[in-house]
Amino acid sequence: MTLTYKHTKYASYIGYITQAIVNNLSPLLFVSFQREFSLTLDKISLLITVNFATQIITDIIATKLIDRIGYRASCVGAHIFAVLGLVGYSFLPFVISPFVGLAASSVMCAVGGGLTEVLISPVIEALPGDQKESAMSMAHSFYCWGQVLVVLLSTAYFNIVGIGNWRFLPLIWALIPFFNIFFFSKVPIRELCEDTEPVPLRKLFCIKAFWLFLVLMICAGASELAMSQWASLFAEDGLGVNKTLGDLMGPCAFAFLMGLSRLFFGIFGSRINLKRFIIASGVLCVLSYLTAVFAPIPIVSLIGCAVCGLSVGIMWPGIYSLAAQRYPEGSTAMFALLALAGDIGCLSGPTLSGFVADSQGSIKTGLLAAGIFPVVLVVGILFLKVKKRGN
Repeated sequence: MTLTYKHTKYASYIGYITQAIVNNLSPLLFVSFQREFSLTLDKISLLITVNFATQIITDIIATKLIDRIGYRASCVGAHIFAVLGLVGYSFLPFVISPFVGLAASSVMCAVGGGLTEVLISPVIEALPGDQKESAMSMAHSFYCWGQVLVVLLSTAYFNIVGIGNWRFLPLIWALIPFFNIFFFSKVPIRELCEDTEPVPLRKLFCIKAFWLFLVLMICAGASELAMSQWASLFAEDGLGVNKTLGDLMGPCAFAFLMGLSRLFFGIFGSRINLKRFIIASGVLCVLSYLTAVFAPIPIVSLIGCAVCGLSVGIMWPGIYSLAAQRYPEGSTAMFALLALAGDIGCLSGPTLSGFVADSQGSIKTGLLAAGIFPVVLVVGILFLKVKKRGN
């Protein structure tokens, strides 16, 4: 069988599904970790911190490492780390200290997820053909579909097989990145800046507009994660609905609509102005936060949470595409820096919401505070348009 760039796209789609698996499976197992290994909440929180910190460190290292060893070796390595991390969840806590085993597995999963996040976007951007923005949005939609599948299929597994048999679930999910190891080792891969000299990082840092792109990525990550991370707790404690309804109408519906937004732009993006679409999405994001916080009826608030997923869908891949348009010689290092900024946003958004909610005694107030991020994003995109006209 002759593999073409079409198969490279398929491998990239599976790569984003892999990232969704390593990012979203372990939170579904936190209760099992607590029950089986007698872990306290502070140790569970430490696992989350280890995951985010490792992804940020991976983003930093990737700015120099990937261009040296090449895309193919990096993609294969990312999936090997993902497999090792998922398999580790099933075995390491039972052969060494449970917390150390879980932390080591989290680190390997985070390295795999972090490398995938940095790599797949430039792999897609480097593929031949036009309509890069649509291709980027389509690829990123598979992260959302992966997130939905992880939640739904894992929940079905727990109900059919039993939560007590959780340790076999990571082994099942590990089959997907295991397959992609061999897929990525064979598909054709182009690299950015093959025929041109990439812009050095120090030169990128001297460009004011590039700093604006970093701010936009922080806002994109914060706008997305502040709602998705707190949606389940917000539904239960803030709105008083049961957990099943809260999870389905909250984080699951959020991920589904986020994927739908990216799929829509992936199909119709050639007819849509990307900047205007991001601005409209940012305004919708602000309205969805306000609806979730101030709606007097719980079901309307849950709809606000879900619609937030629709609004943030284009932000991350859209800003990637805008940066690639403006700096076509930006190389993989540019994507790594943008991913780093996005991960900082993913950490800062939920953290700000949590601190405000704790100080004010209301998760609604915490979410209201996070509404500042889409506001800044909209202002930043407008400033980008004005600055371009000025140039």
